Amino acid sequence: MKKLCNKASMAAVAALAALLALAGTAHAAAGAADTAAAAAPAKVLHAFLSTGETGLDPAVASDLASLSLLENLFDPLLRYDYLARPVKLQENTLRAMPTVEDGGLSYTFELRPGIYFTPDPAFKGVKREVTAQDYVYSLKRLYDPTLKSPWLFLLEGKIVGDGALAADKFGYDSAVAGLQAVDKYTLRIRLTKPDPNFLFYLAIPATGVVAREVIEAYPGQAGNHPVGSAAFMMGTWKHSDKITLLANPDFRPTVFHAGANVAPEDRALAAGLEGRRLPLVDRVEVKIMEEYQSRMLGFLNGEFDYLEQVPESLKDMVLAPGSGAPALKPALARQGLVLSTFPVLQTYYMWMNMDDPLIGGYGKDKVALRRAIALGYNSAEDIALLKKGLALPAETPLPPNVLGYDPAYRAPEGYDPALARALLERFGYRLGKDGFRTLPDGKPLTLLMHSEPSTVGRLRDEFWRKSLNAIGLRVSFKSDKKTEVIKASRLGKVMMFETNWIADFPDGDNFYQLLYGANSGRANYARFNLPAFNQRYEQARQLPDSAERARLYREMAQLLHAYAPWVLLTHPISADIRQPWLKNYKRHPVEFTAWRYLDINISERQRSAKITP
Repeated sequence: MKKLCNKASMAAVAALAALLALAGTAHAAAGAADTAAAAAPAKVLHAFLSTGETGLDPAVASDLASLSLLENLFDPLLRYDYLARPVKLQENTLRAMPTVEDGGLSYTFELRPGIYFTPDPAFKGVKREVTAQDYVYSLKRLYDPTLKSPWLFLLEGKIVGDGALAADKFGYDSAVAGLQAVDKYTLRIRLTKPDPNFLFYLAIPATGVVAREVIEAYPGQAGNHPVGSAAFMMGTWKHSDKITLLANPDFRPTVFHAGANVAPEDRALAAGLEGRRLPLVDRVEVKIMEEYQSRMLGFLNGEFDYLEQVPESLKDMVLAPGSGAPALKPALARQGLVLSTFPVLQTYYMWMNMDDPLIGGYGKDKVALRRAIALGYNSAEDIALLKKGLALPAETPLPPNVLGYDPAYRAPEGYDPALARALLERFGYRLGKDGFRTLPDGKPLTLLMHSEPSTVGRLRDEFWRKSLNAIGLRVSFKSDKKTEVIKASRLGKVMMFETNWIADFPDGDNFYQLLYGANSGRANYARFNLPAFNQRYEQARQLPDSAERARLYREMAQLLHAYAPWVLLTHPISADIRQPWLKNYKRHPVEFTAWRYLDINISERQRSAKITP
């Protein structure tokens, strides 16, 4: 692993030196750009996504790349205030925040008139207005058994009468007592029980509004025909390669107004945005860049306007050495690049398939195998060597700043390879002549872990190989694109995989649902289905953030450690870098992108002479 790191570091340093030399030459010749044509060029935001999108259907997509695009194309009822901290919801397609009655059981939403879907042949030349009935249809799609929506858990069993949408009798025209369009612009939803997180669900891409005509015009292909009503519309789309979003010319008048709880450090940003109509750029050009070094080199060459979460294997390329607060290398700082750190609402974990015949199950021998794997994980080494110090050890699934996070909780067992070896010996996993352990029945034991075909993926493979070999476990790796691994995971065809979860909404329920038995085959990739855990989860999901819910969360964490369907890894601290010409940039804890708020100083970009706008 050290050899690989050194090679990557040497290549990165050489590439950086070349880029800095080129940048200096280009900078000296940049003055002529200021006398360019009188006509103002279009404002173009250049961004990248780290994996290919799987499809742009709000009810189906759950990968980060697709969600990042969806939140710019489709309109949920609510969205987050851009600058409010702690996070705060605000109306999106509504006149005002909803009316809540009957102790949190009844919600009434009044839509703004004059919101239109972007044009599509399905509308037969008619300008199509968004109505309350469109939201009824869009929410029903989460129940459609043919879609197998990973978002069904948000609503299933929570809306009065949604049993009418059960898989064996589903129909879009089935009446649901708790989901009604009262009139053209009034939507009423009634819940079976109060849900403290219900409004959060109505601010995520999955509940964005779609038009029935479009879905029915492209049967089975809705993800290839994204027609929404949000700030941007689809321009050109070369799947998993390059996507261009255009500012929606019919986007409803949306003027930025800062809320009351803007942090002092953001007041200047708020003042610069105040009263401006959104979006601020004319188009967003997005490239799919799966290779970490290509992203970094592209950013340093000015091809991208910002880079979020500097890849762990390349931090030495841009960050100054030292044990203090992260800082850019002086040469980069002199170019005007800006570094900011951000505690991401994200958890990295390695899950193990509880249905897998080799590693799954609830018997003592299988539990011992998984717990030994967890005991073999060296969190301190991971954070110091691979994360370059920009991460926190994960004690529970909940990252800091999520409701329900307990800073005092500590996992009952940490890194302890000696205990791992003793545990394996006790339950019959003996060392063979080759130095690797066999199954209790004497048959060979080889673990199979899926991974991603990238520099970091290869480094993670070596890290896991070293960790598992140290306790006598042989492991093989199968490399594939993350989107393909996720597809196979939902079918139960993956034994082990390291992945991460980013908060859809800032509450612990969003993370603990990943282990809820009813979500097996959806977000619960480990297929963990323990009645004791399920019971506590079902109780906790009905409660607000409280001492009683905190108790249930502690017990759920203890069950997670006891049965070990996951190895909890880290909560990343993101190092983000932006170009000097990018304005209004601020990471949001929950939303994936800030594209509607971002602005480009074209003259500053031209002076930098790195890319042509």
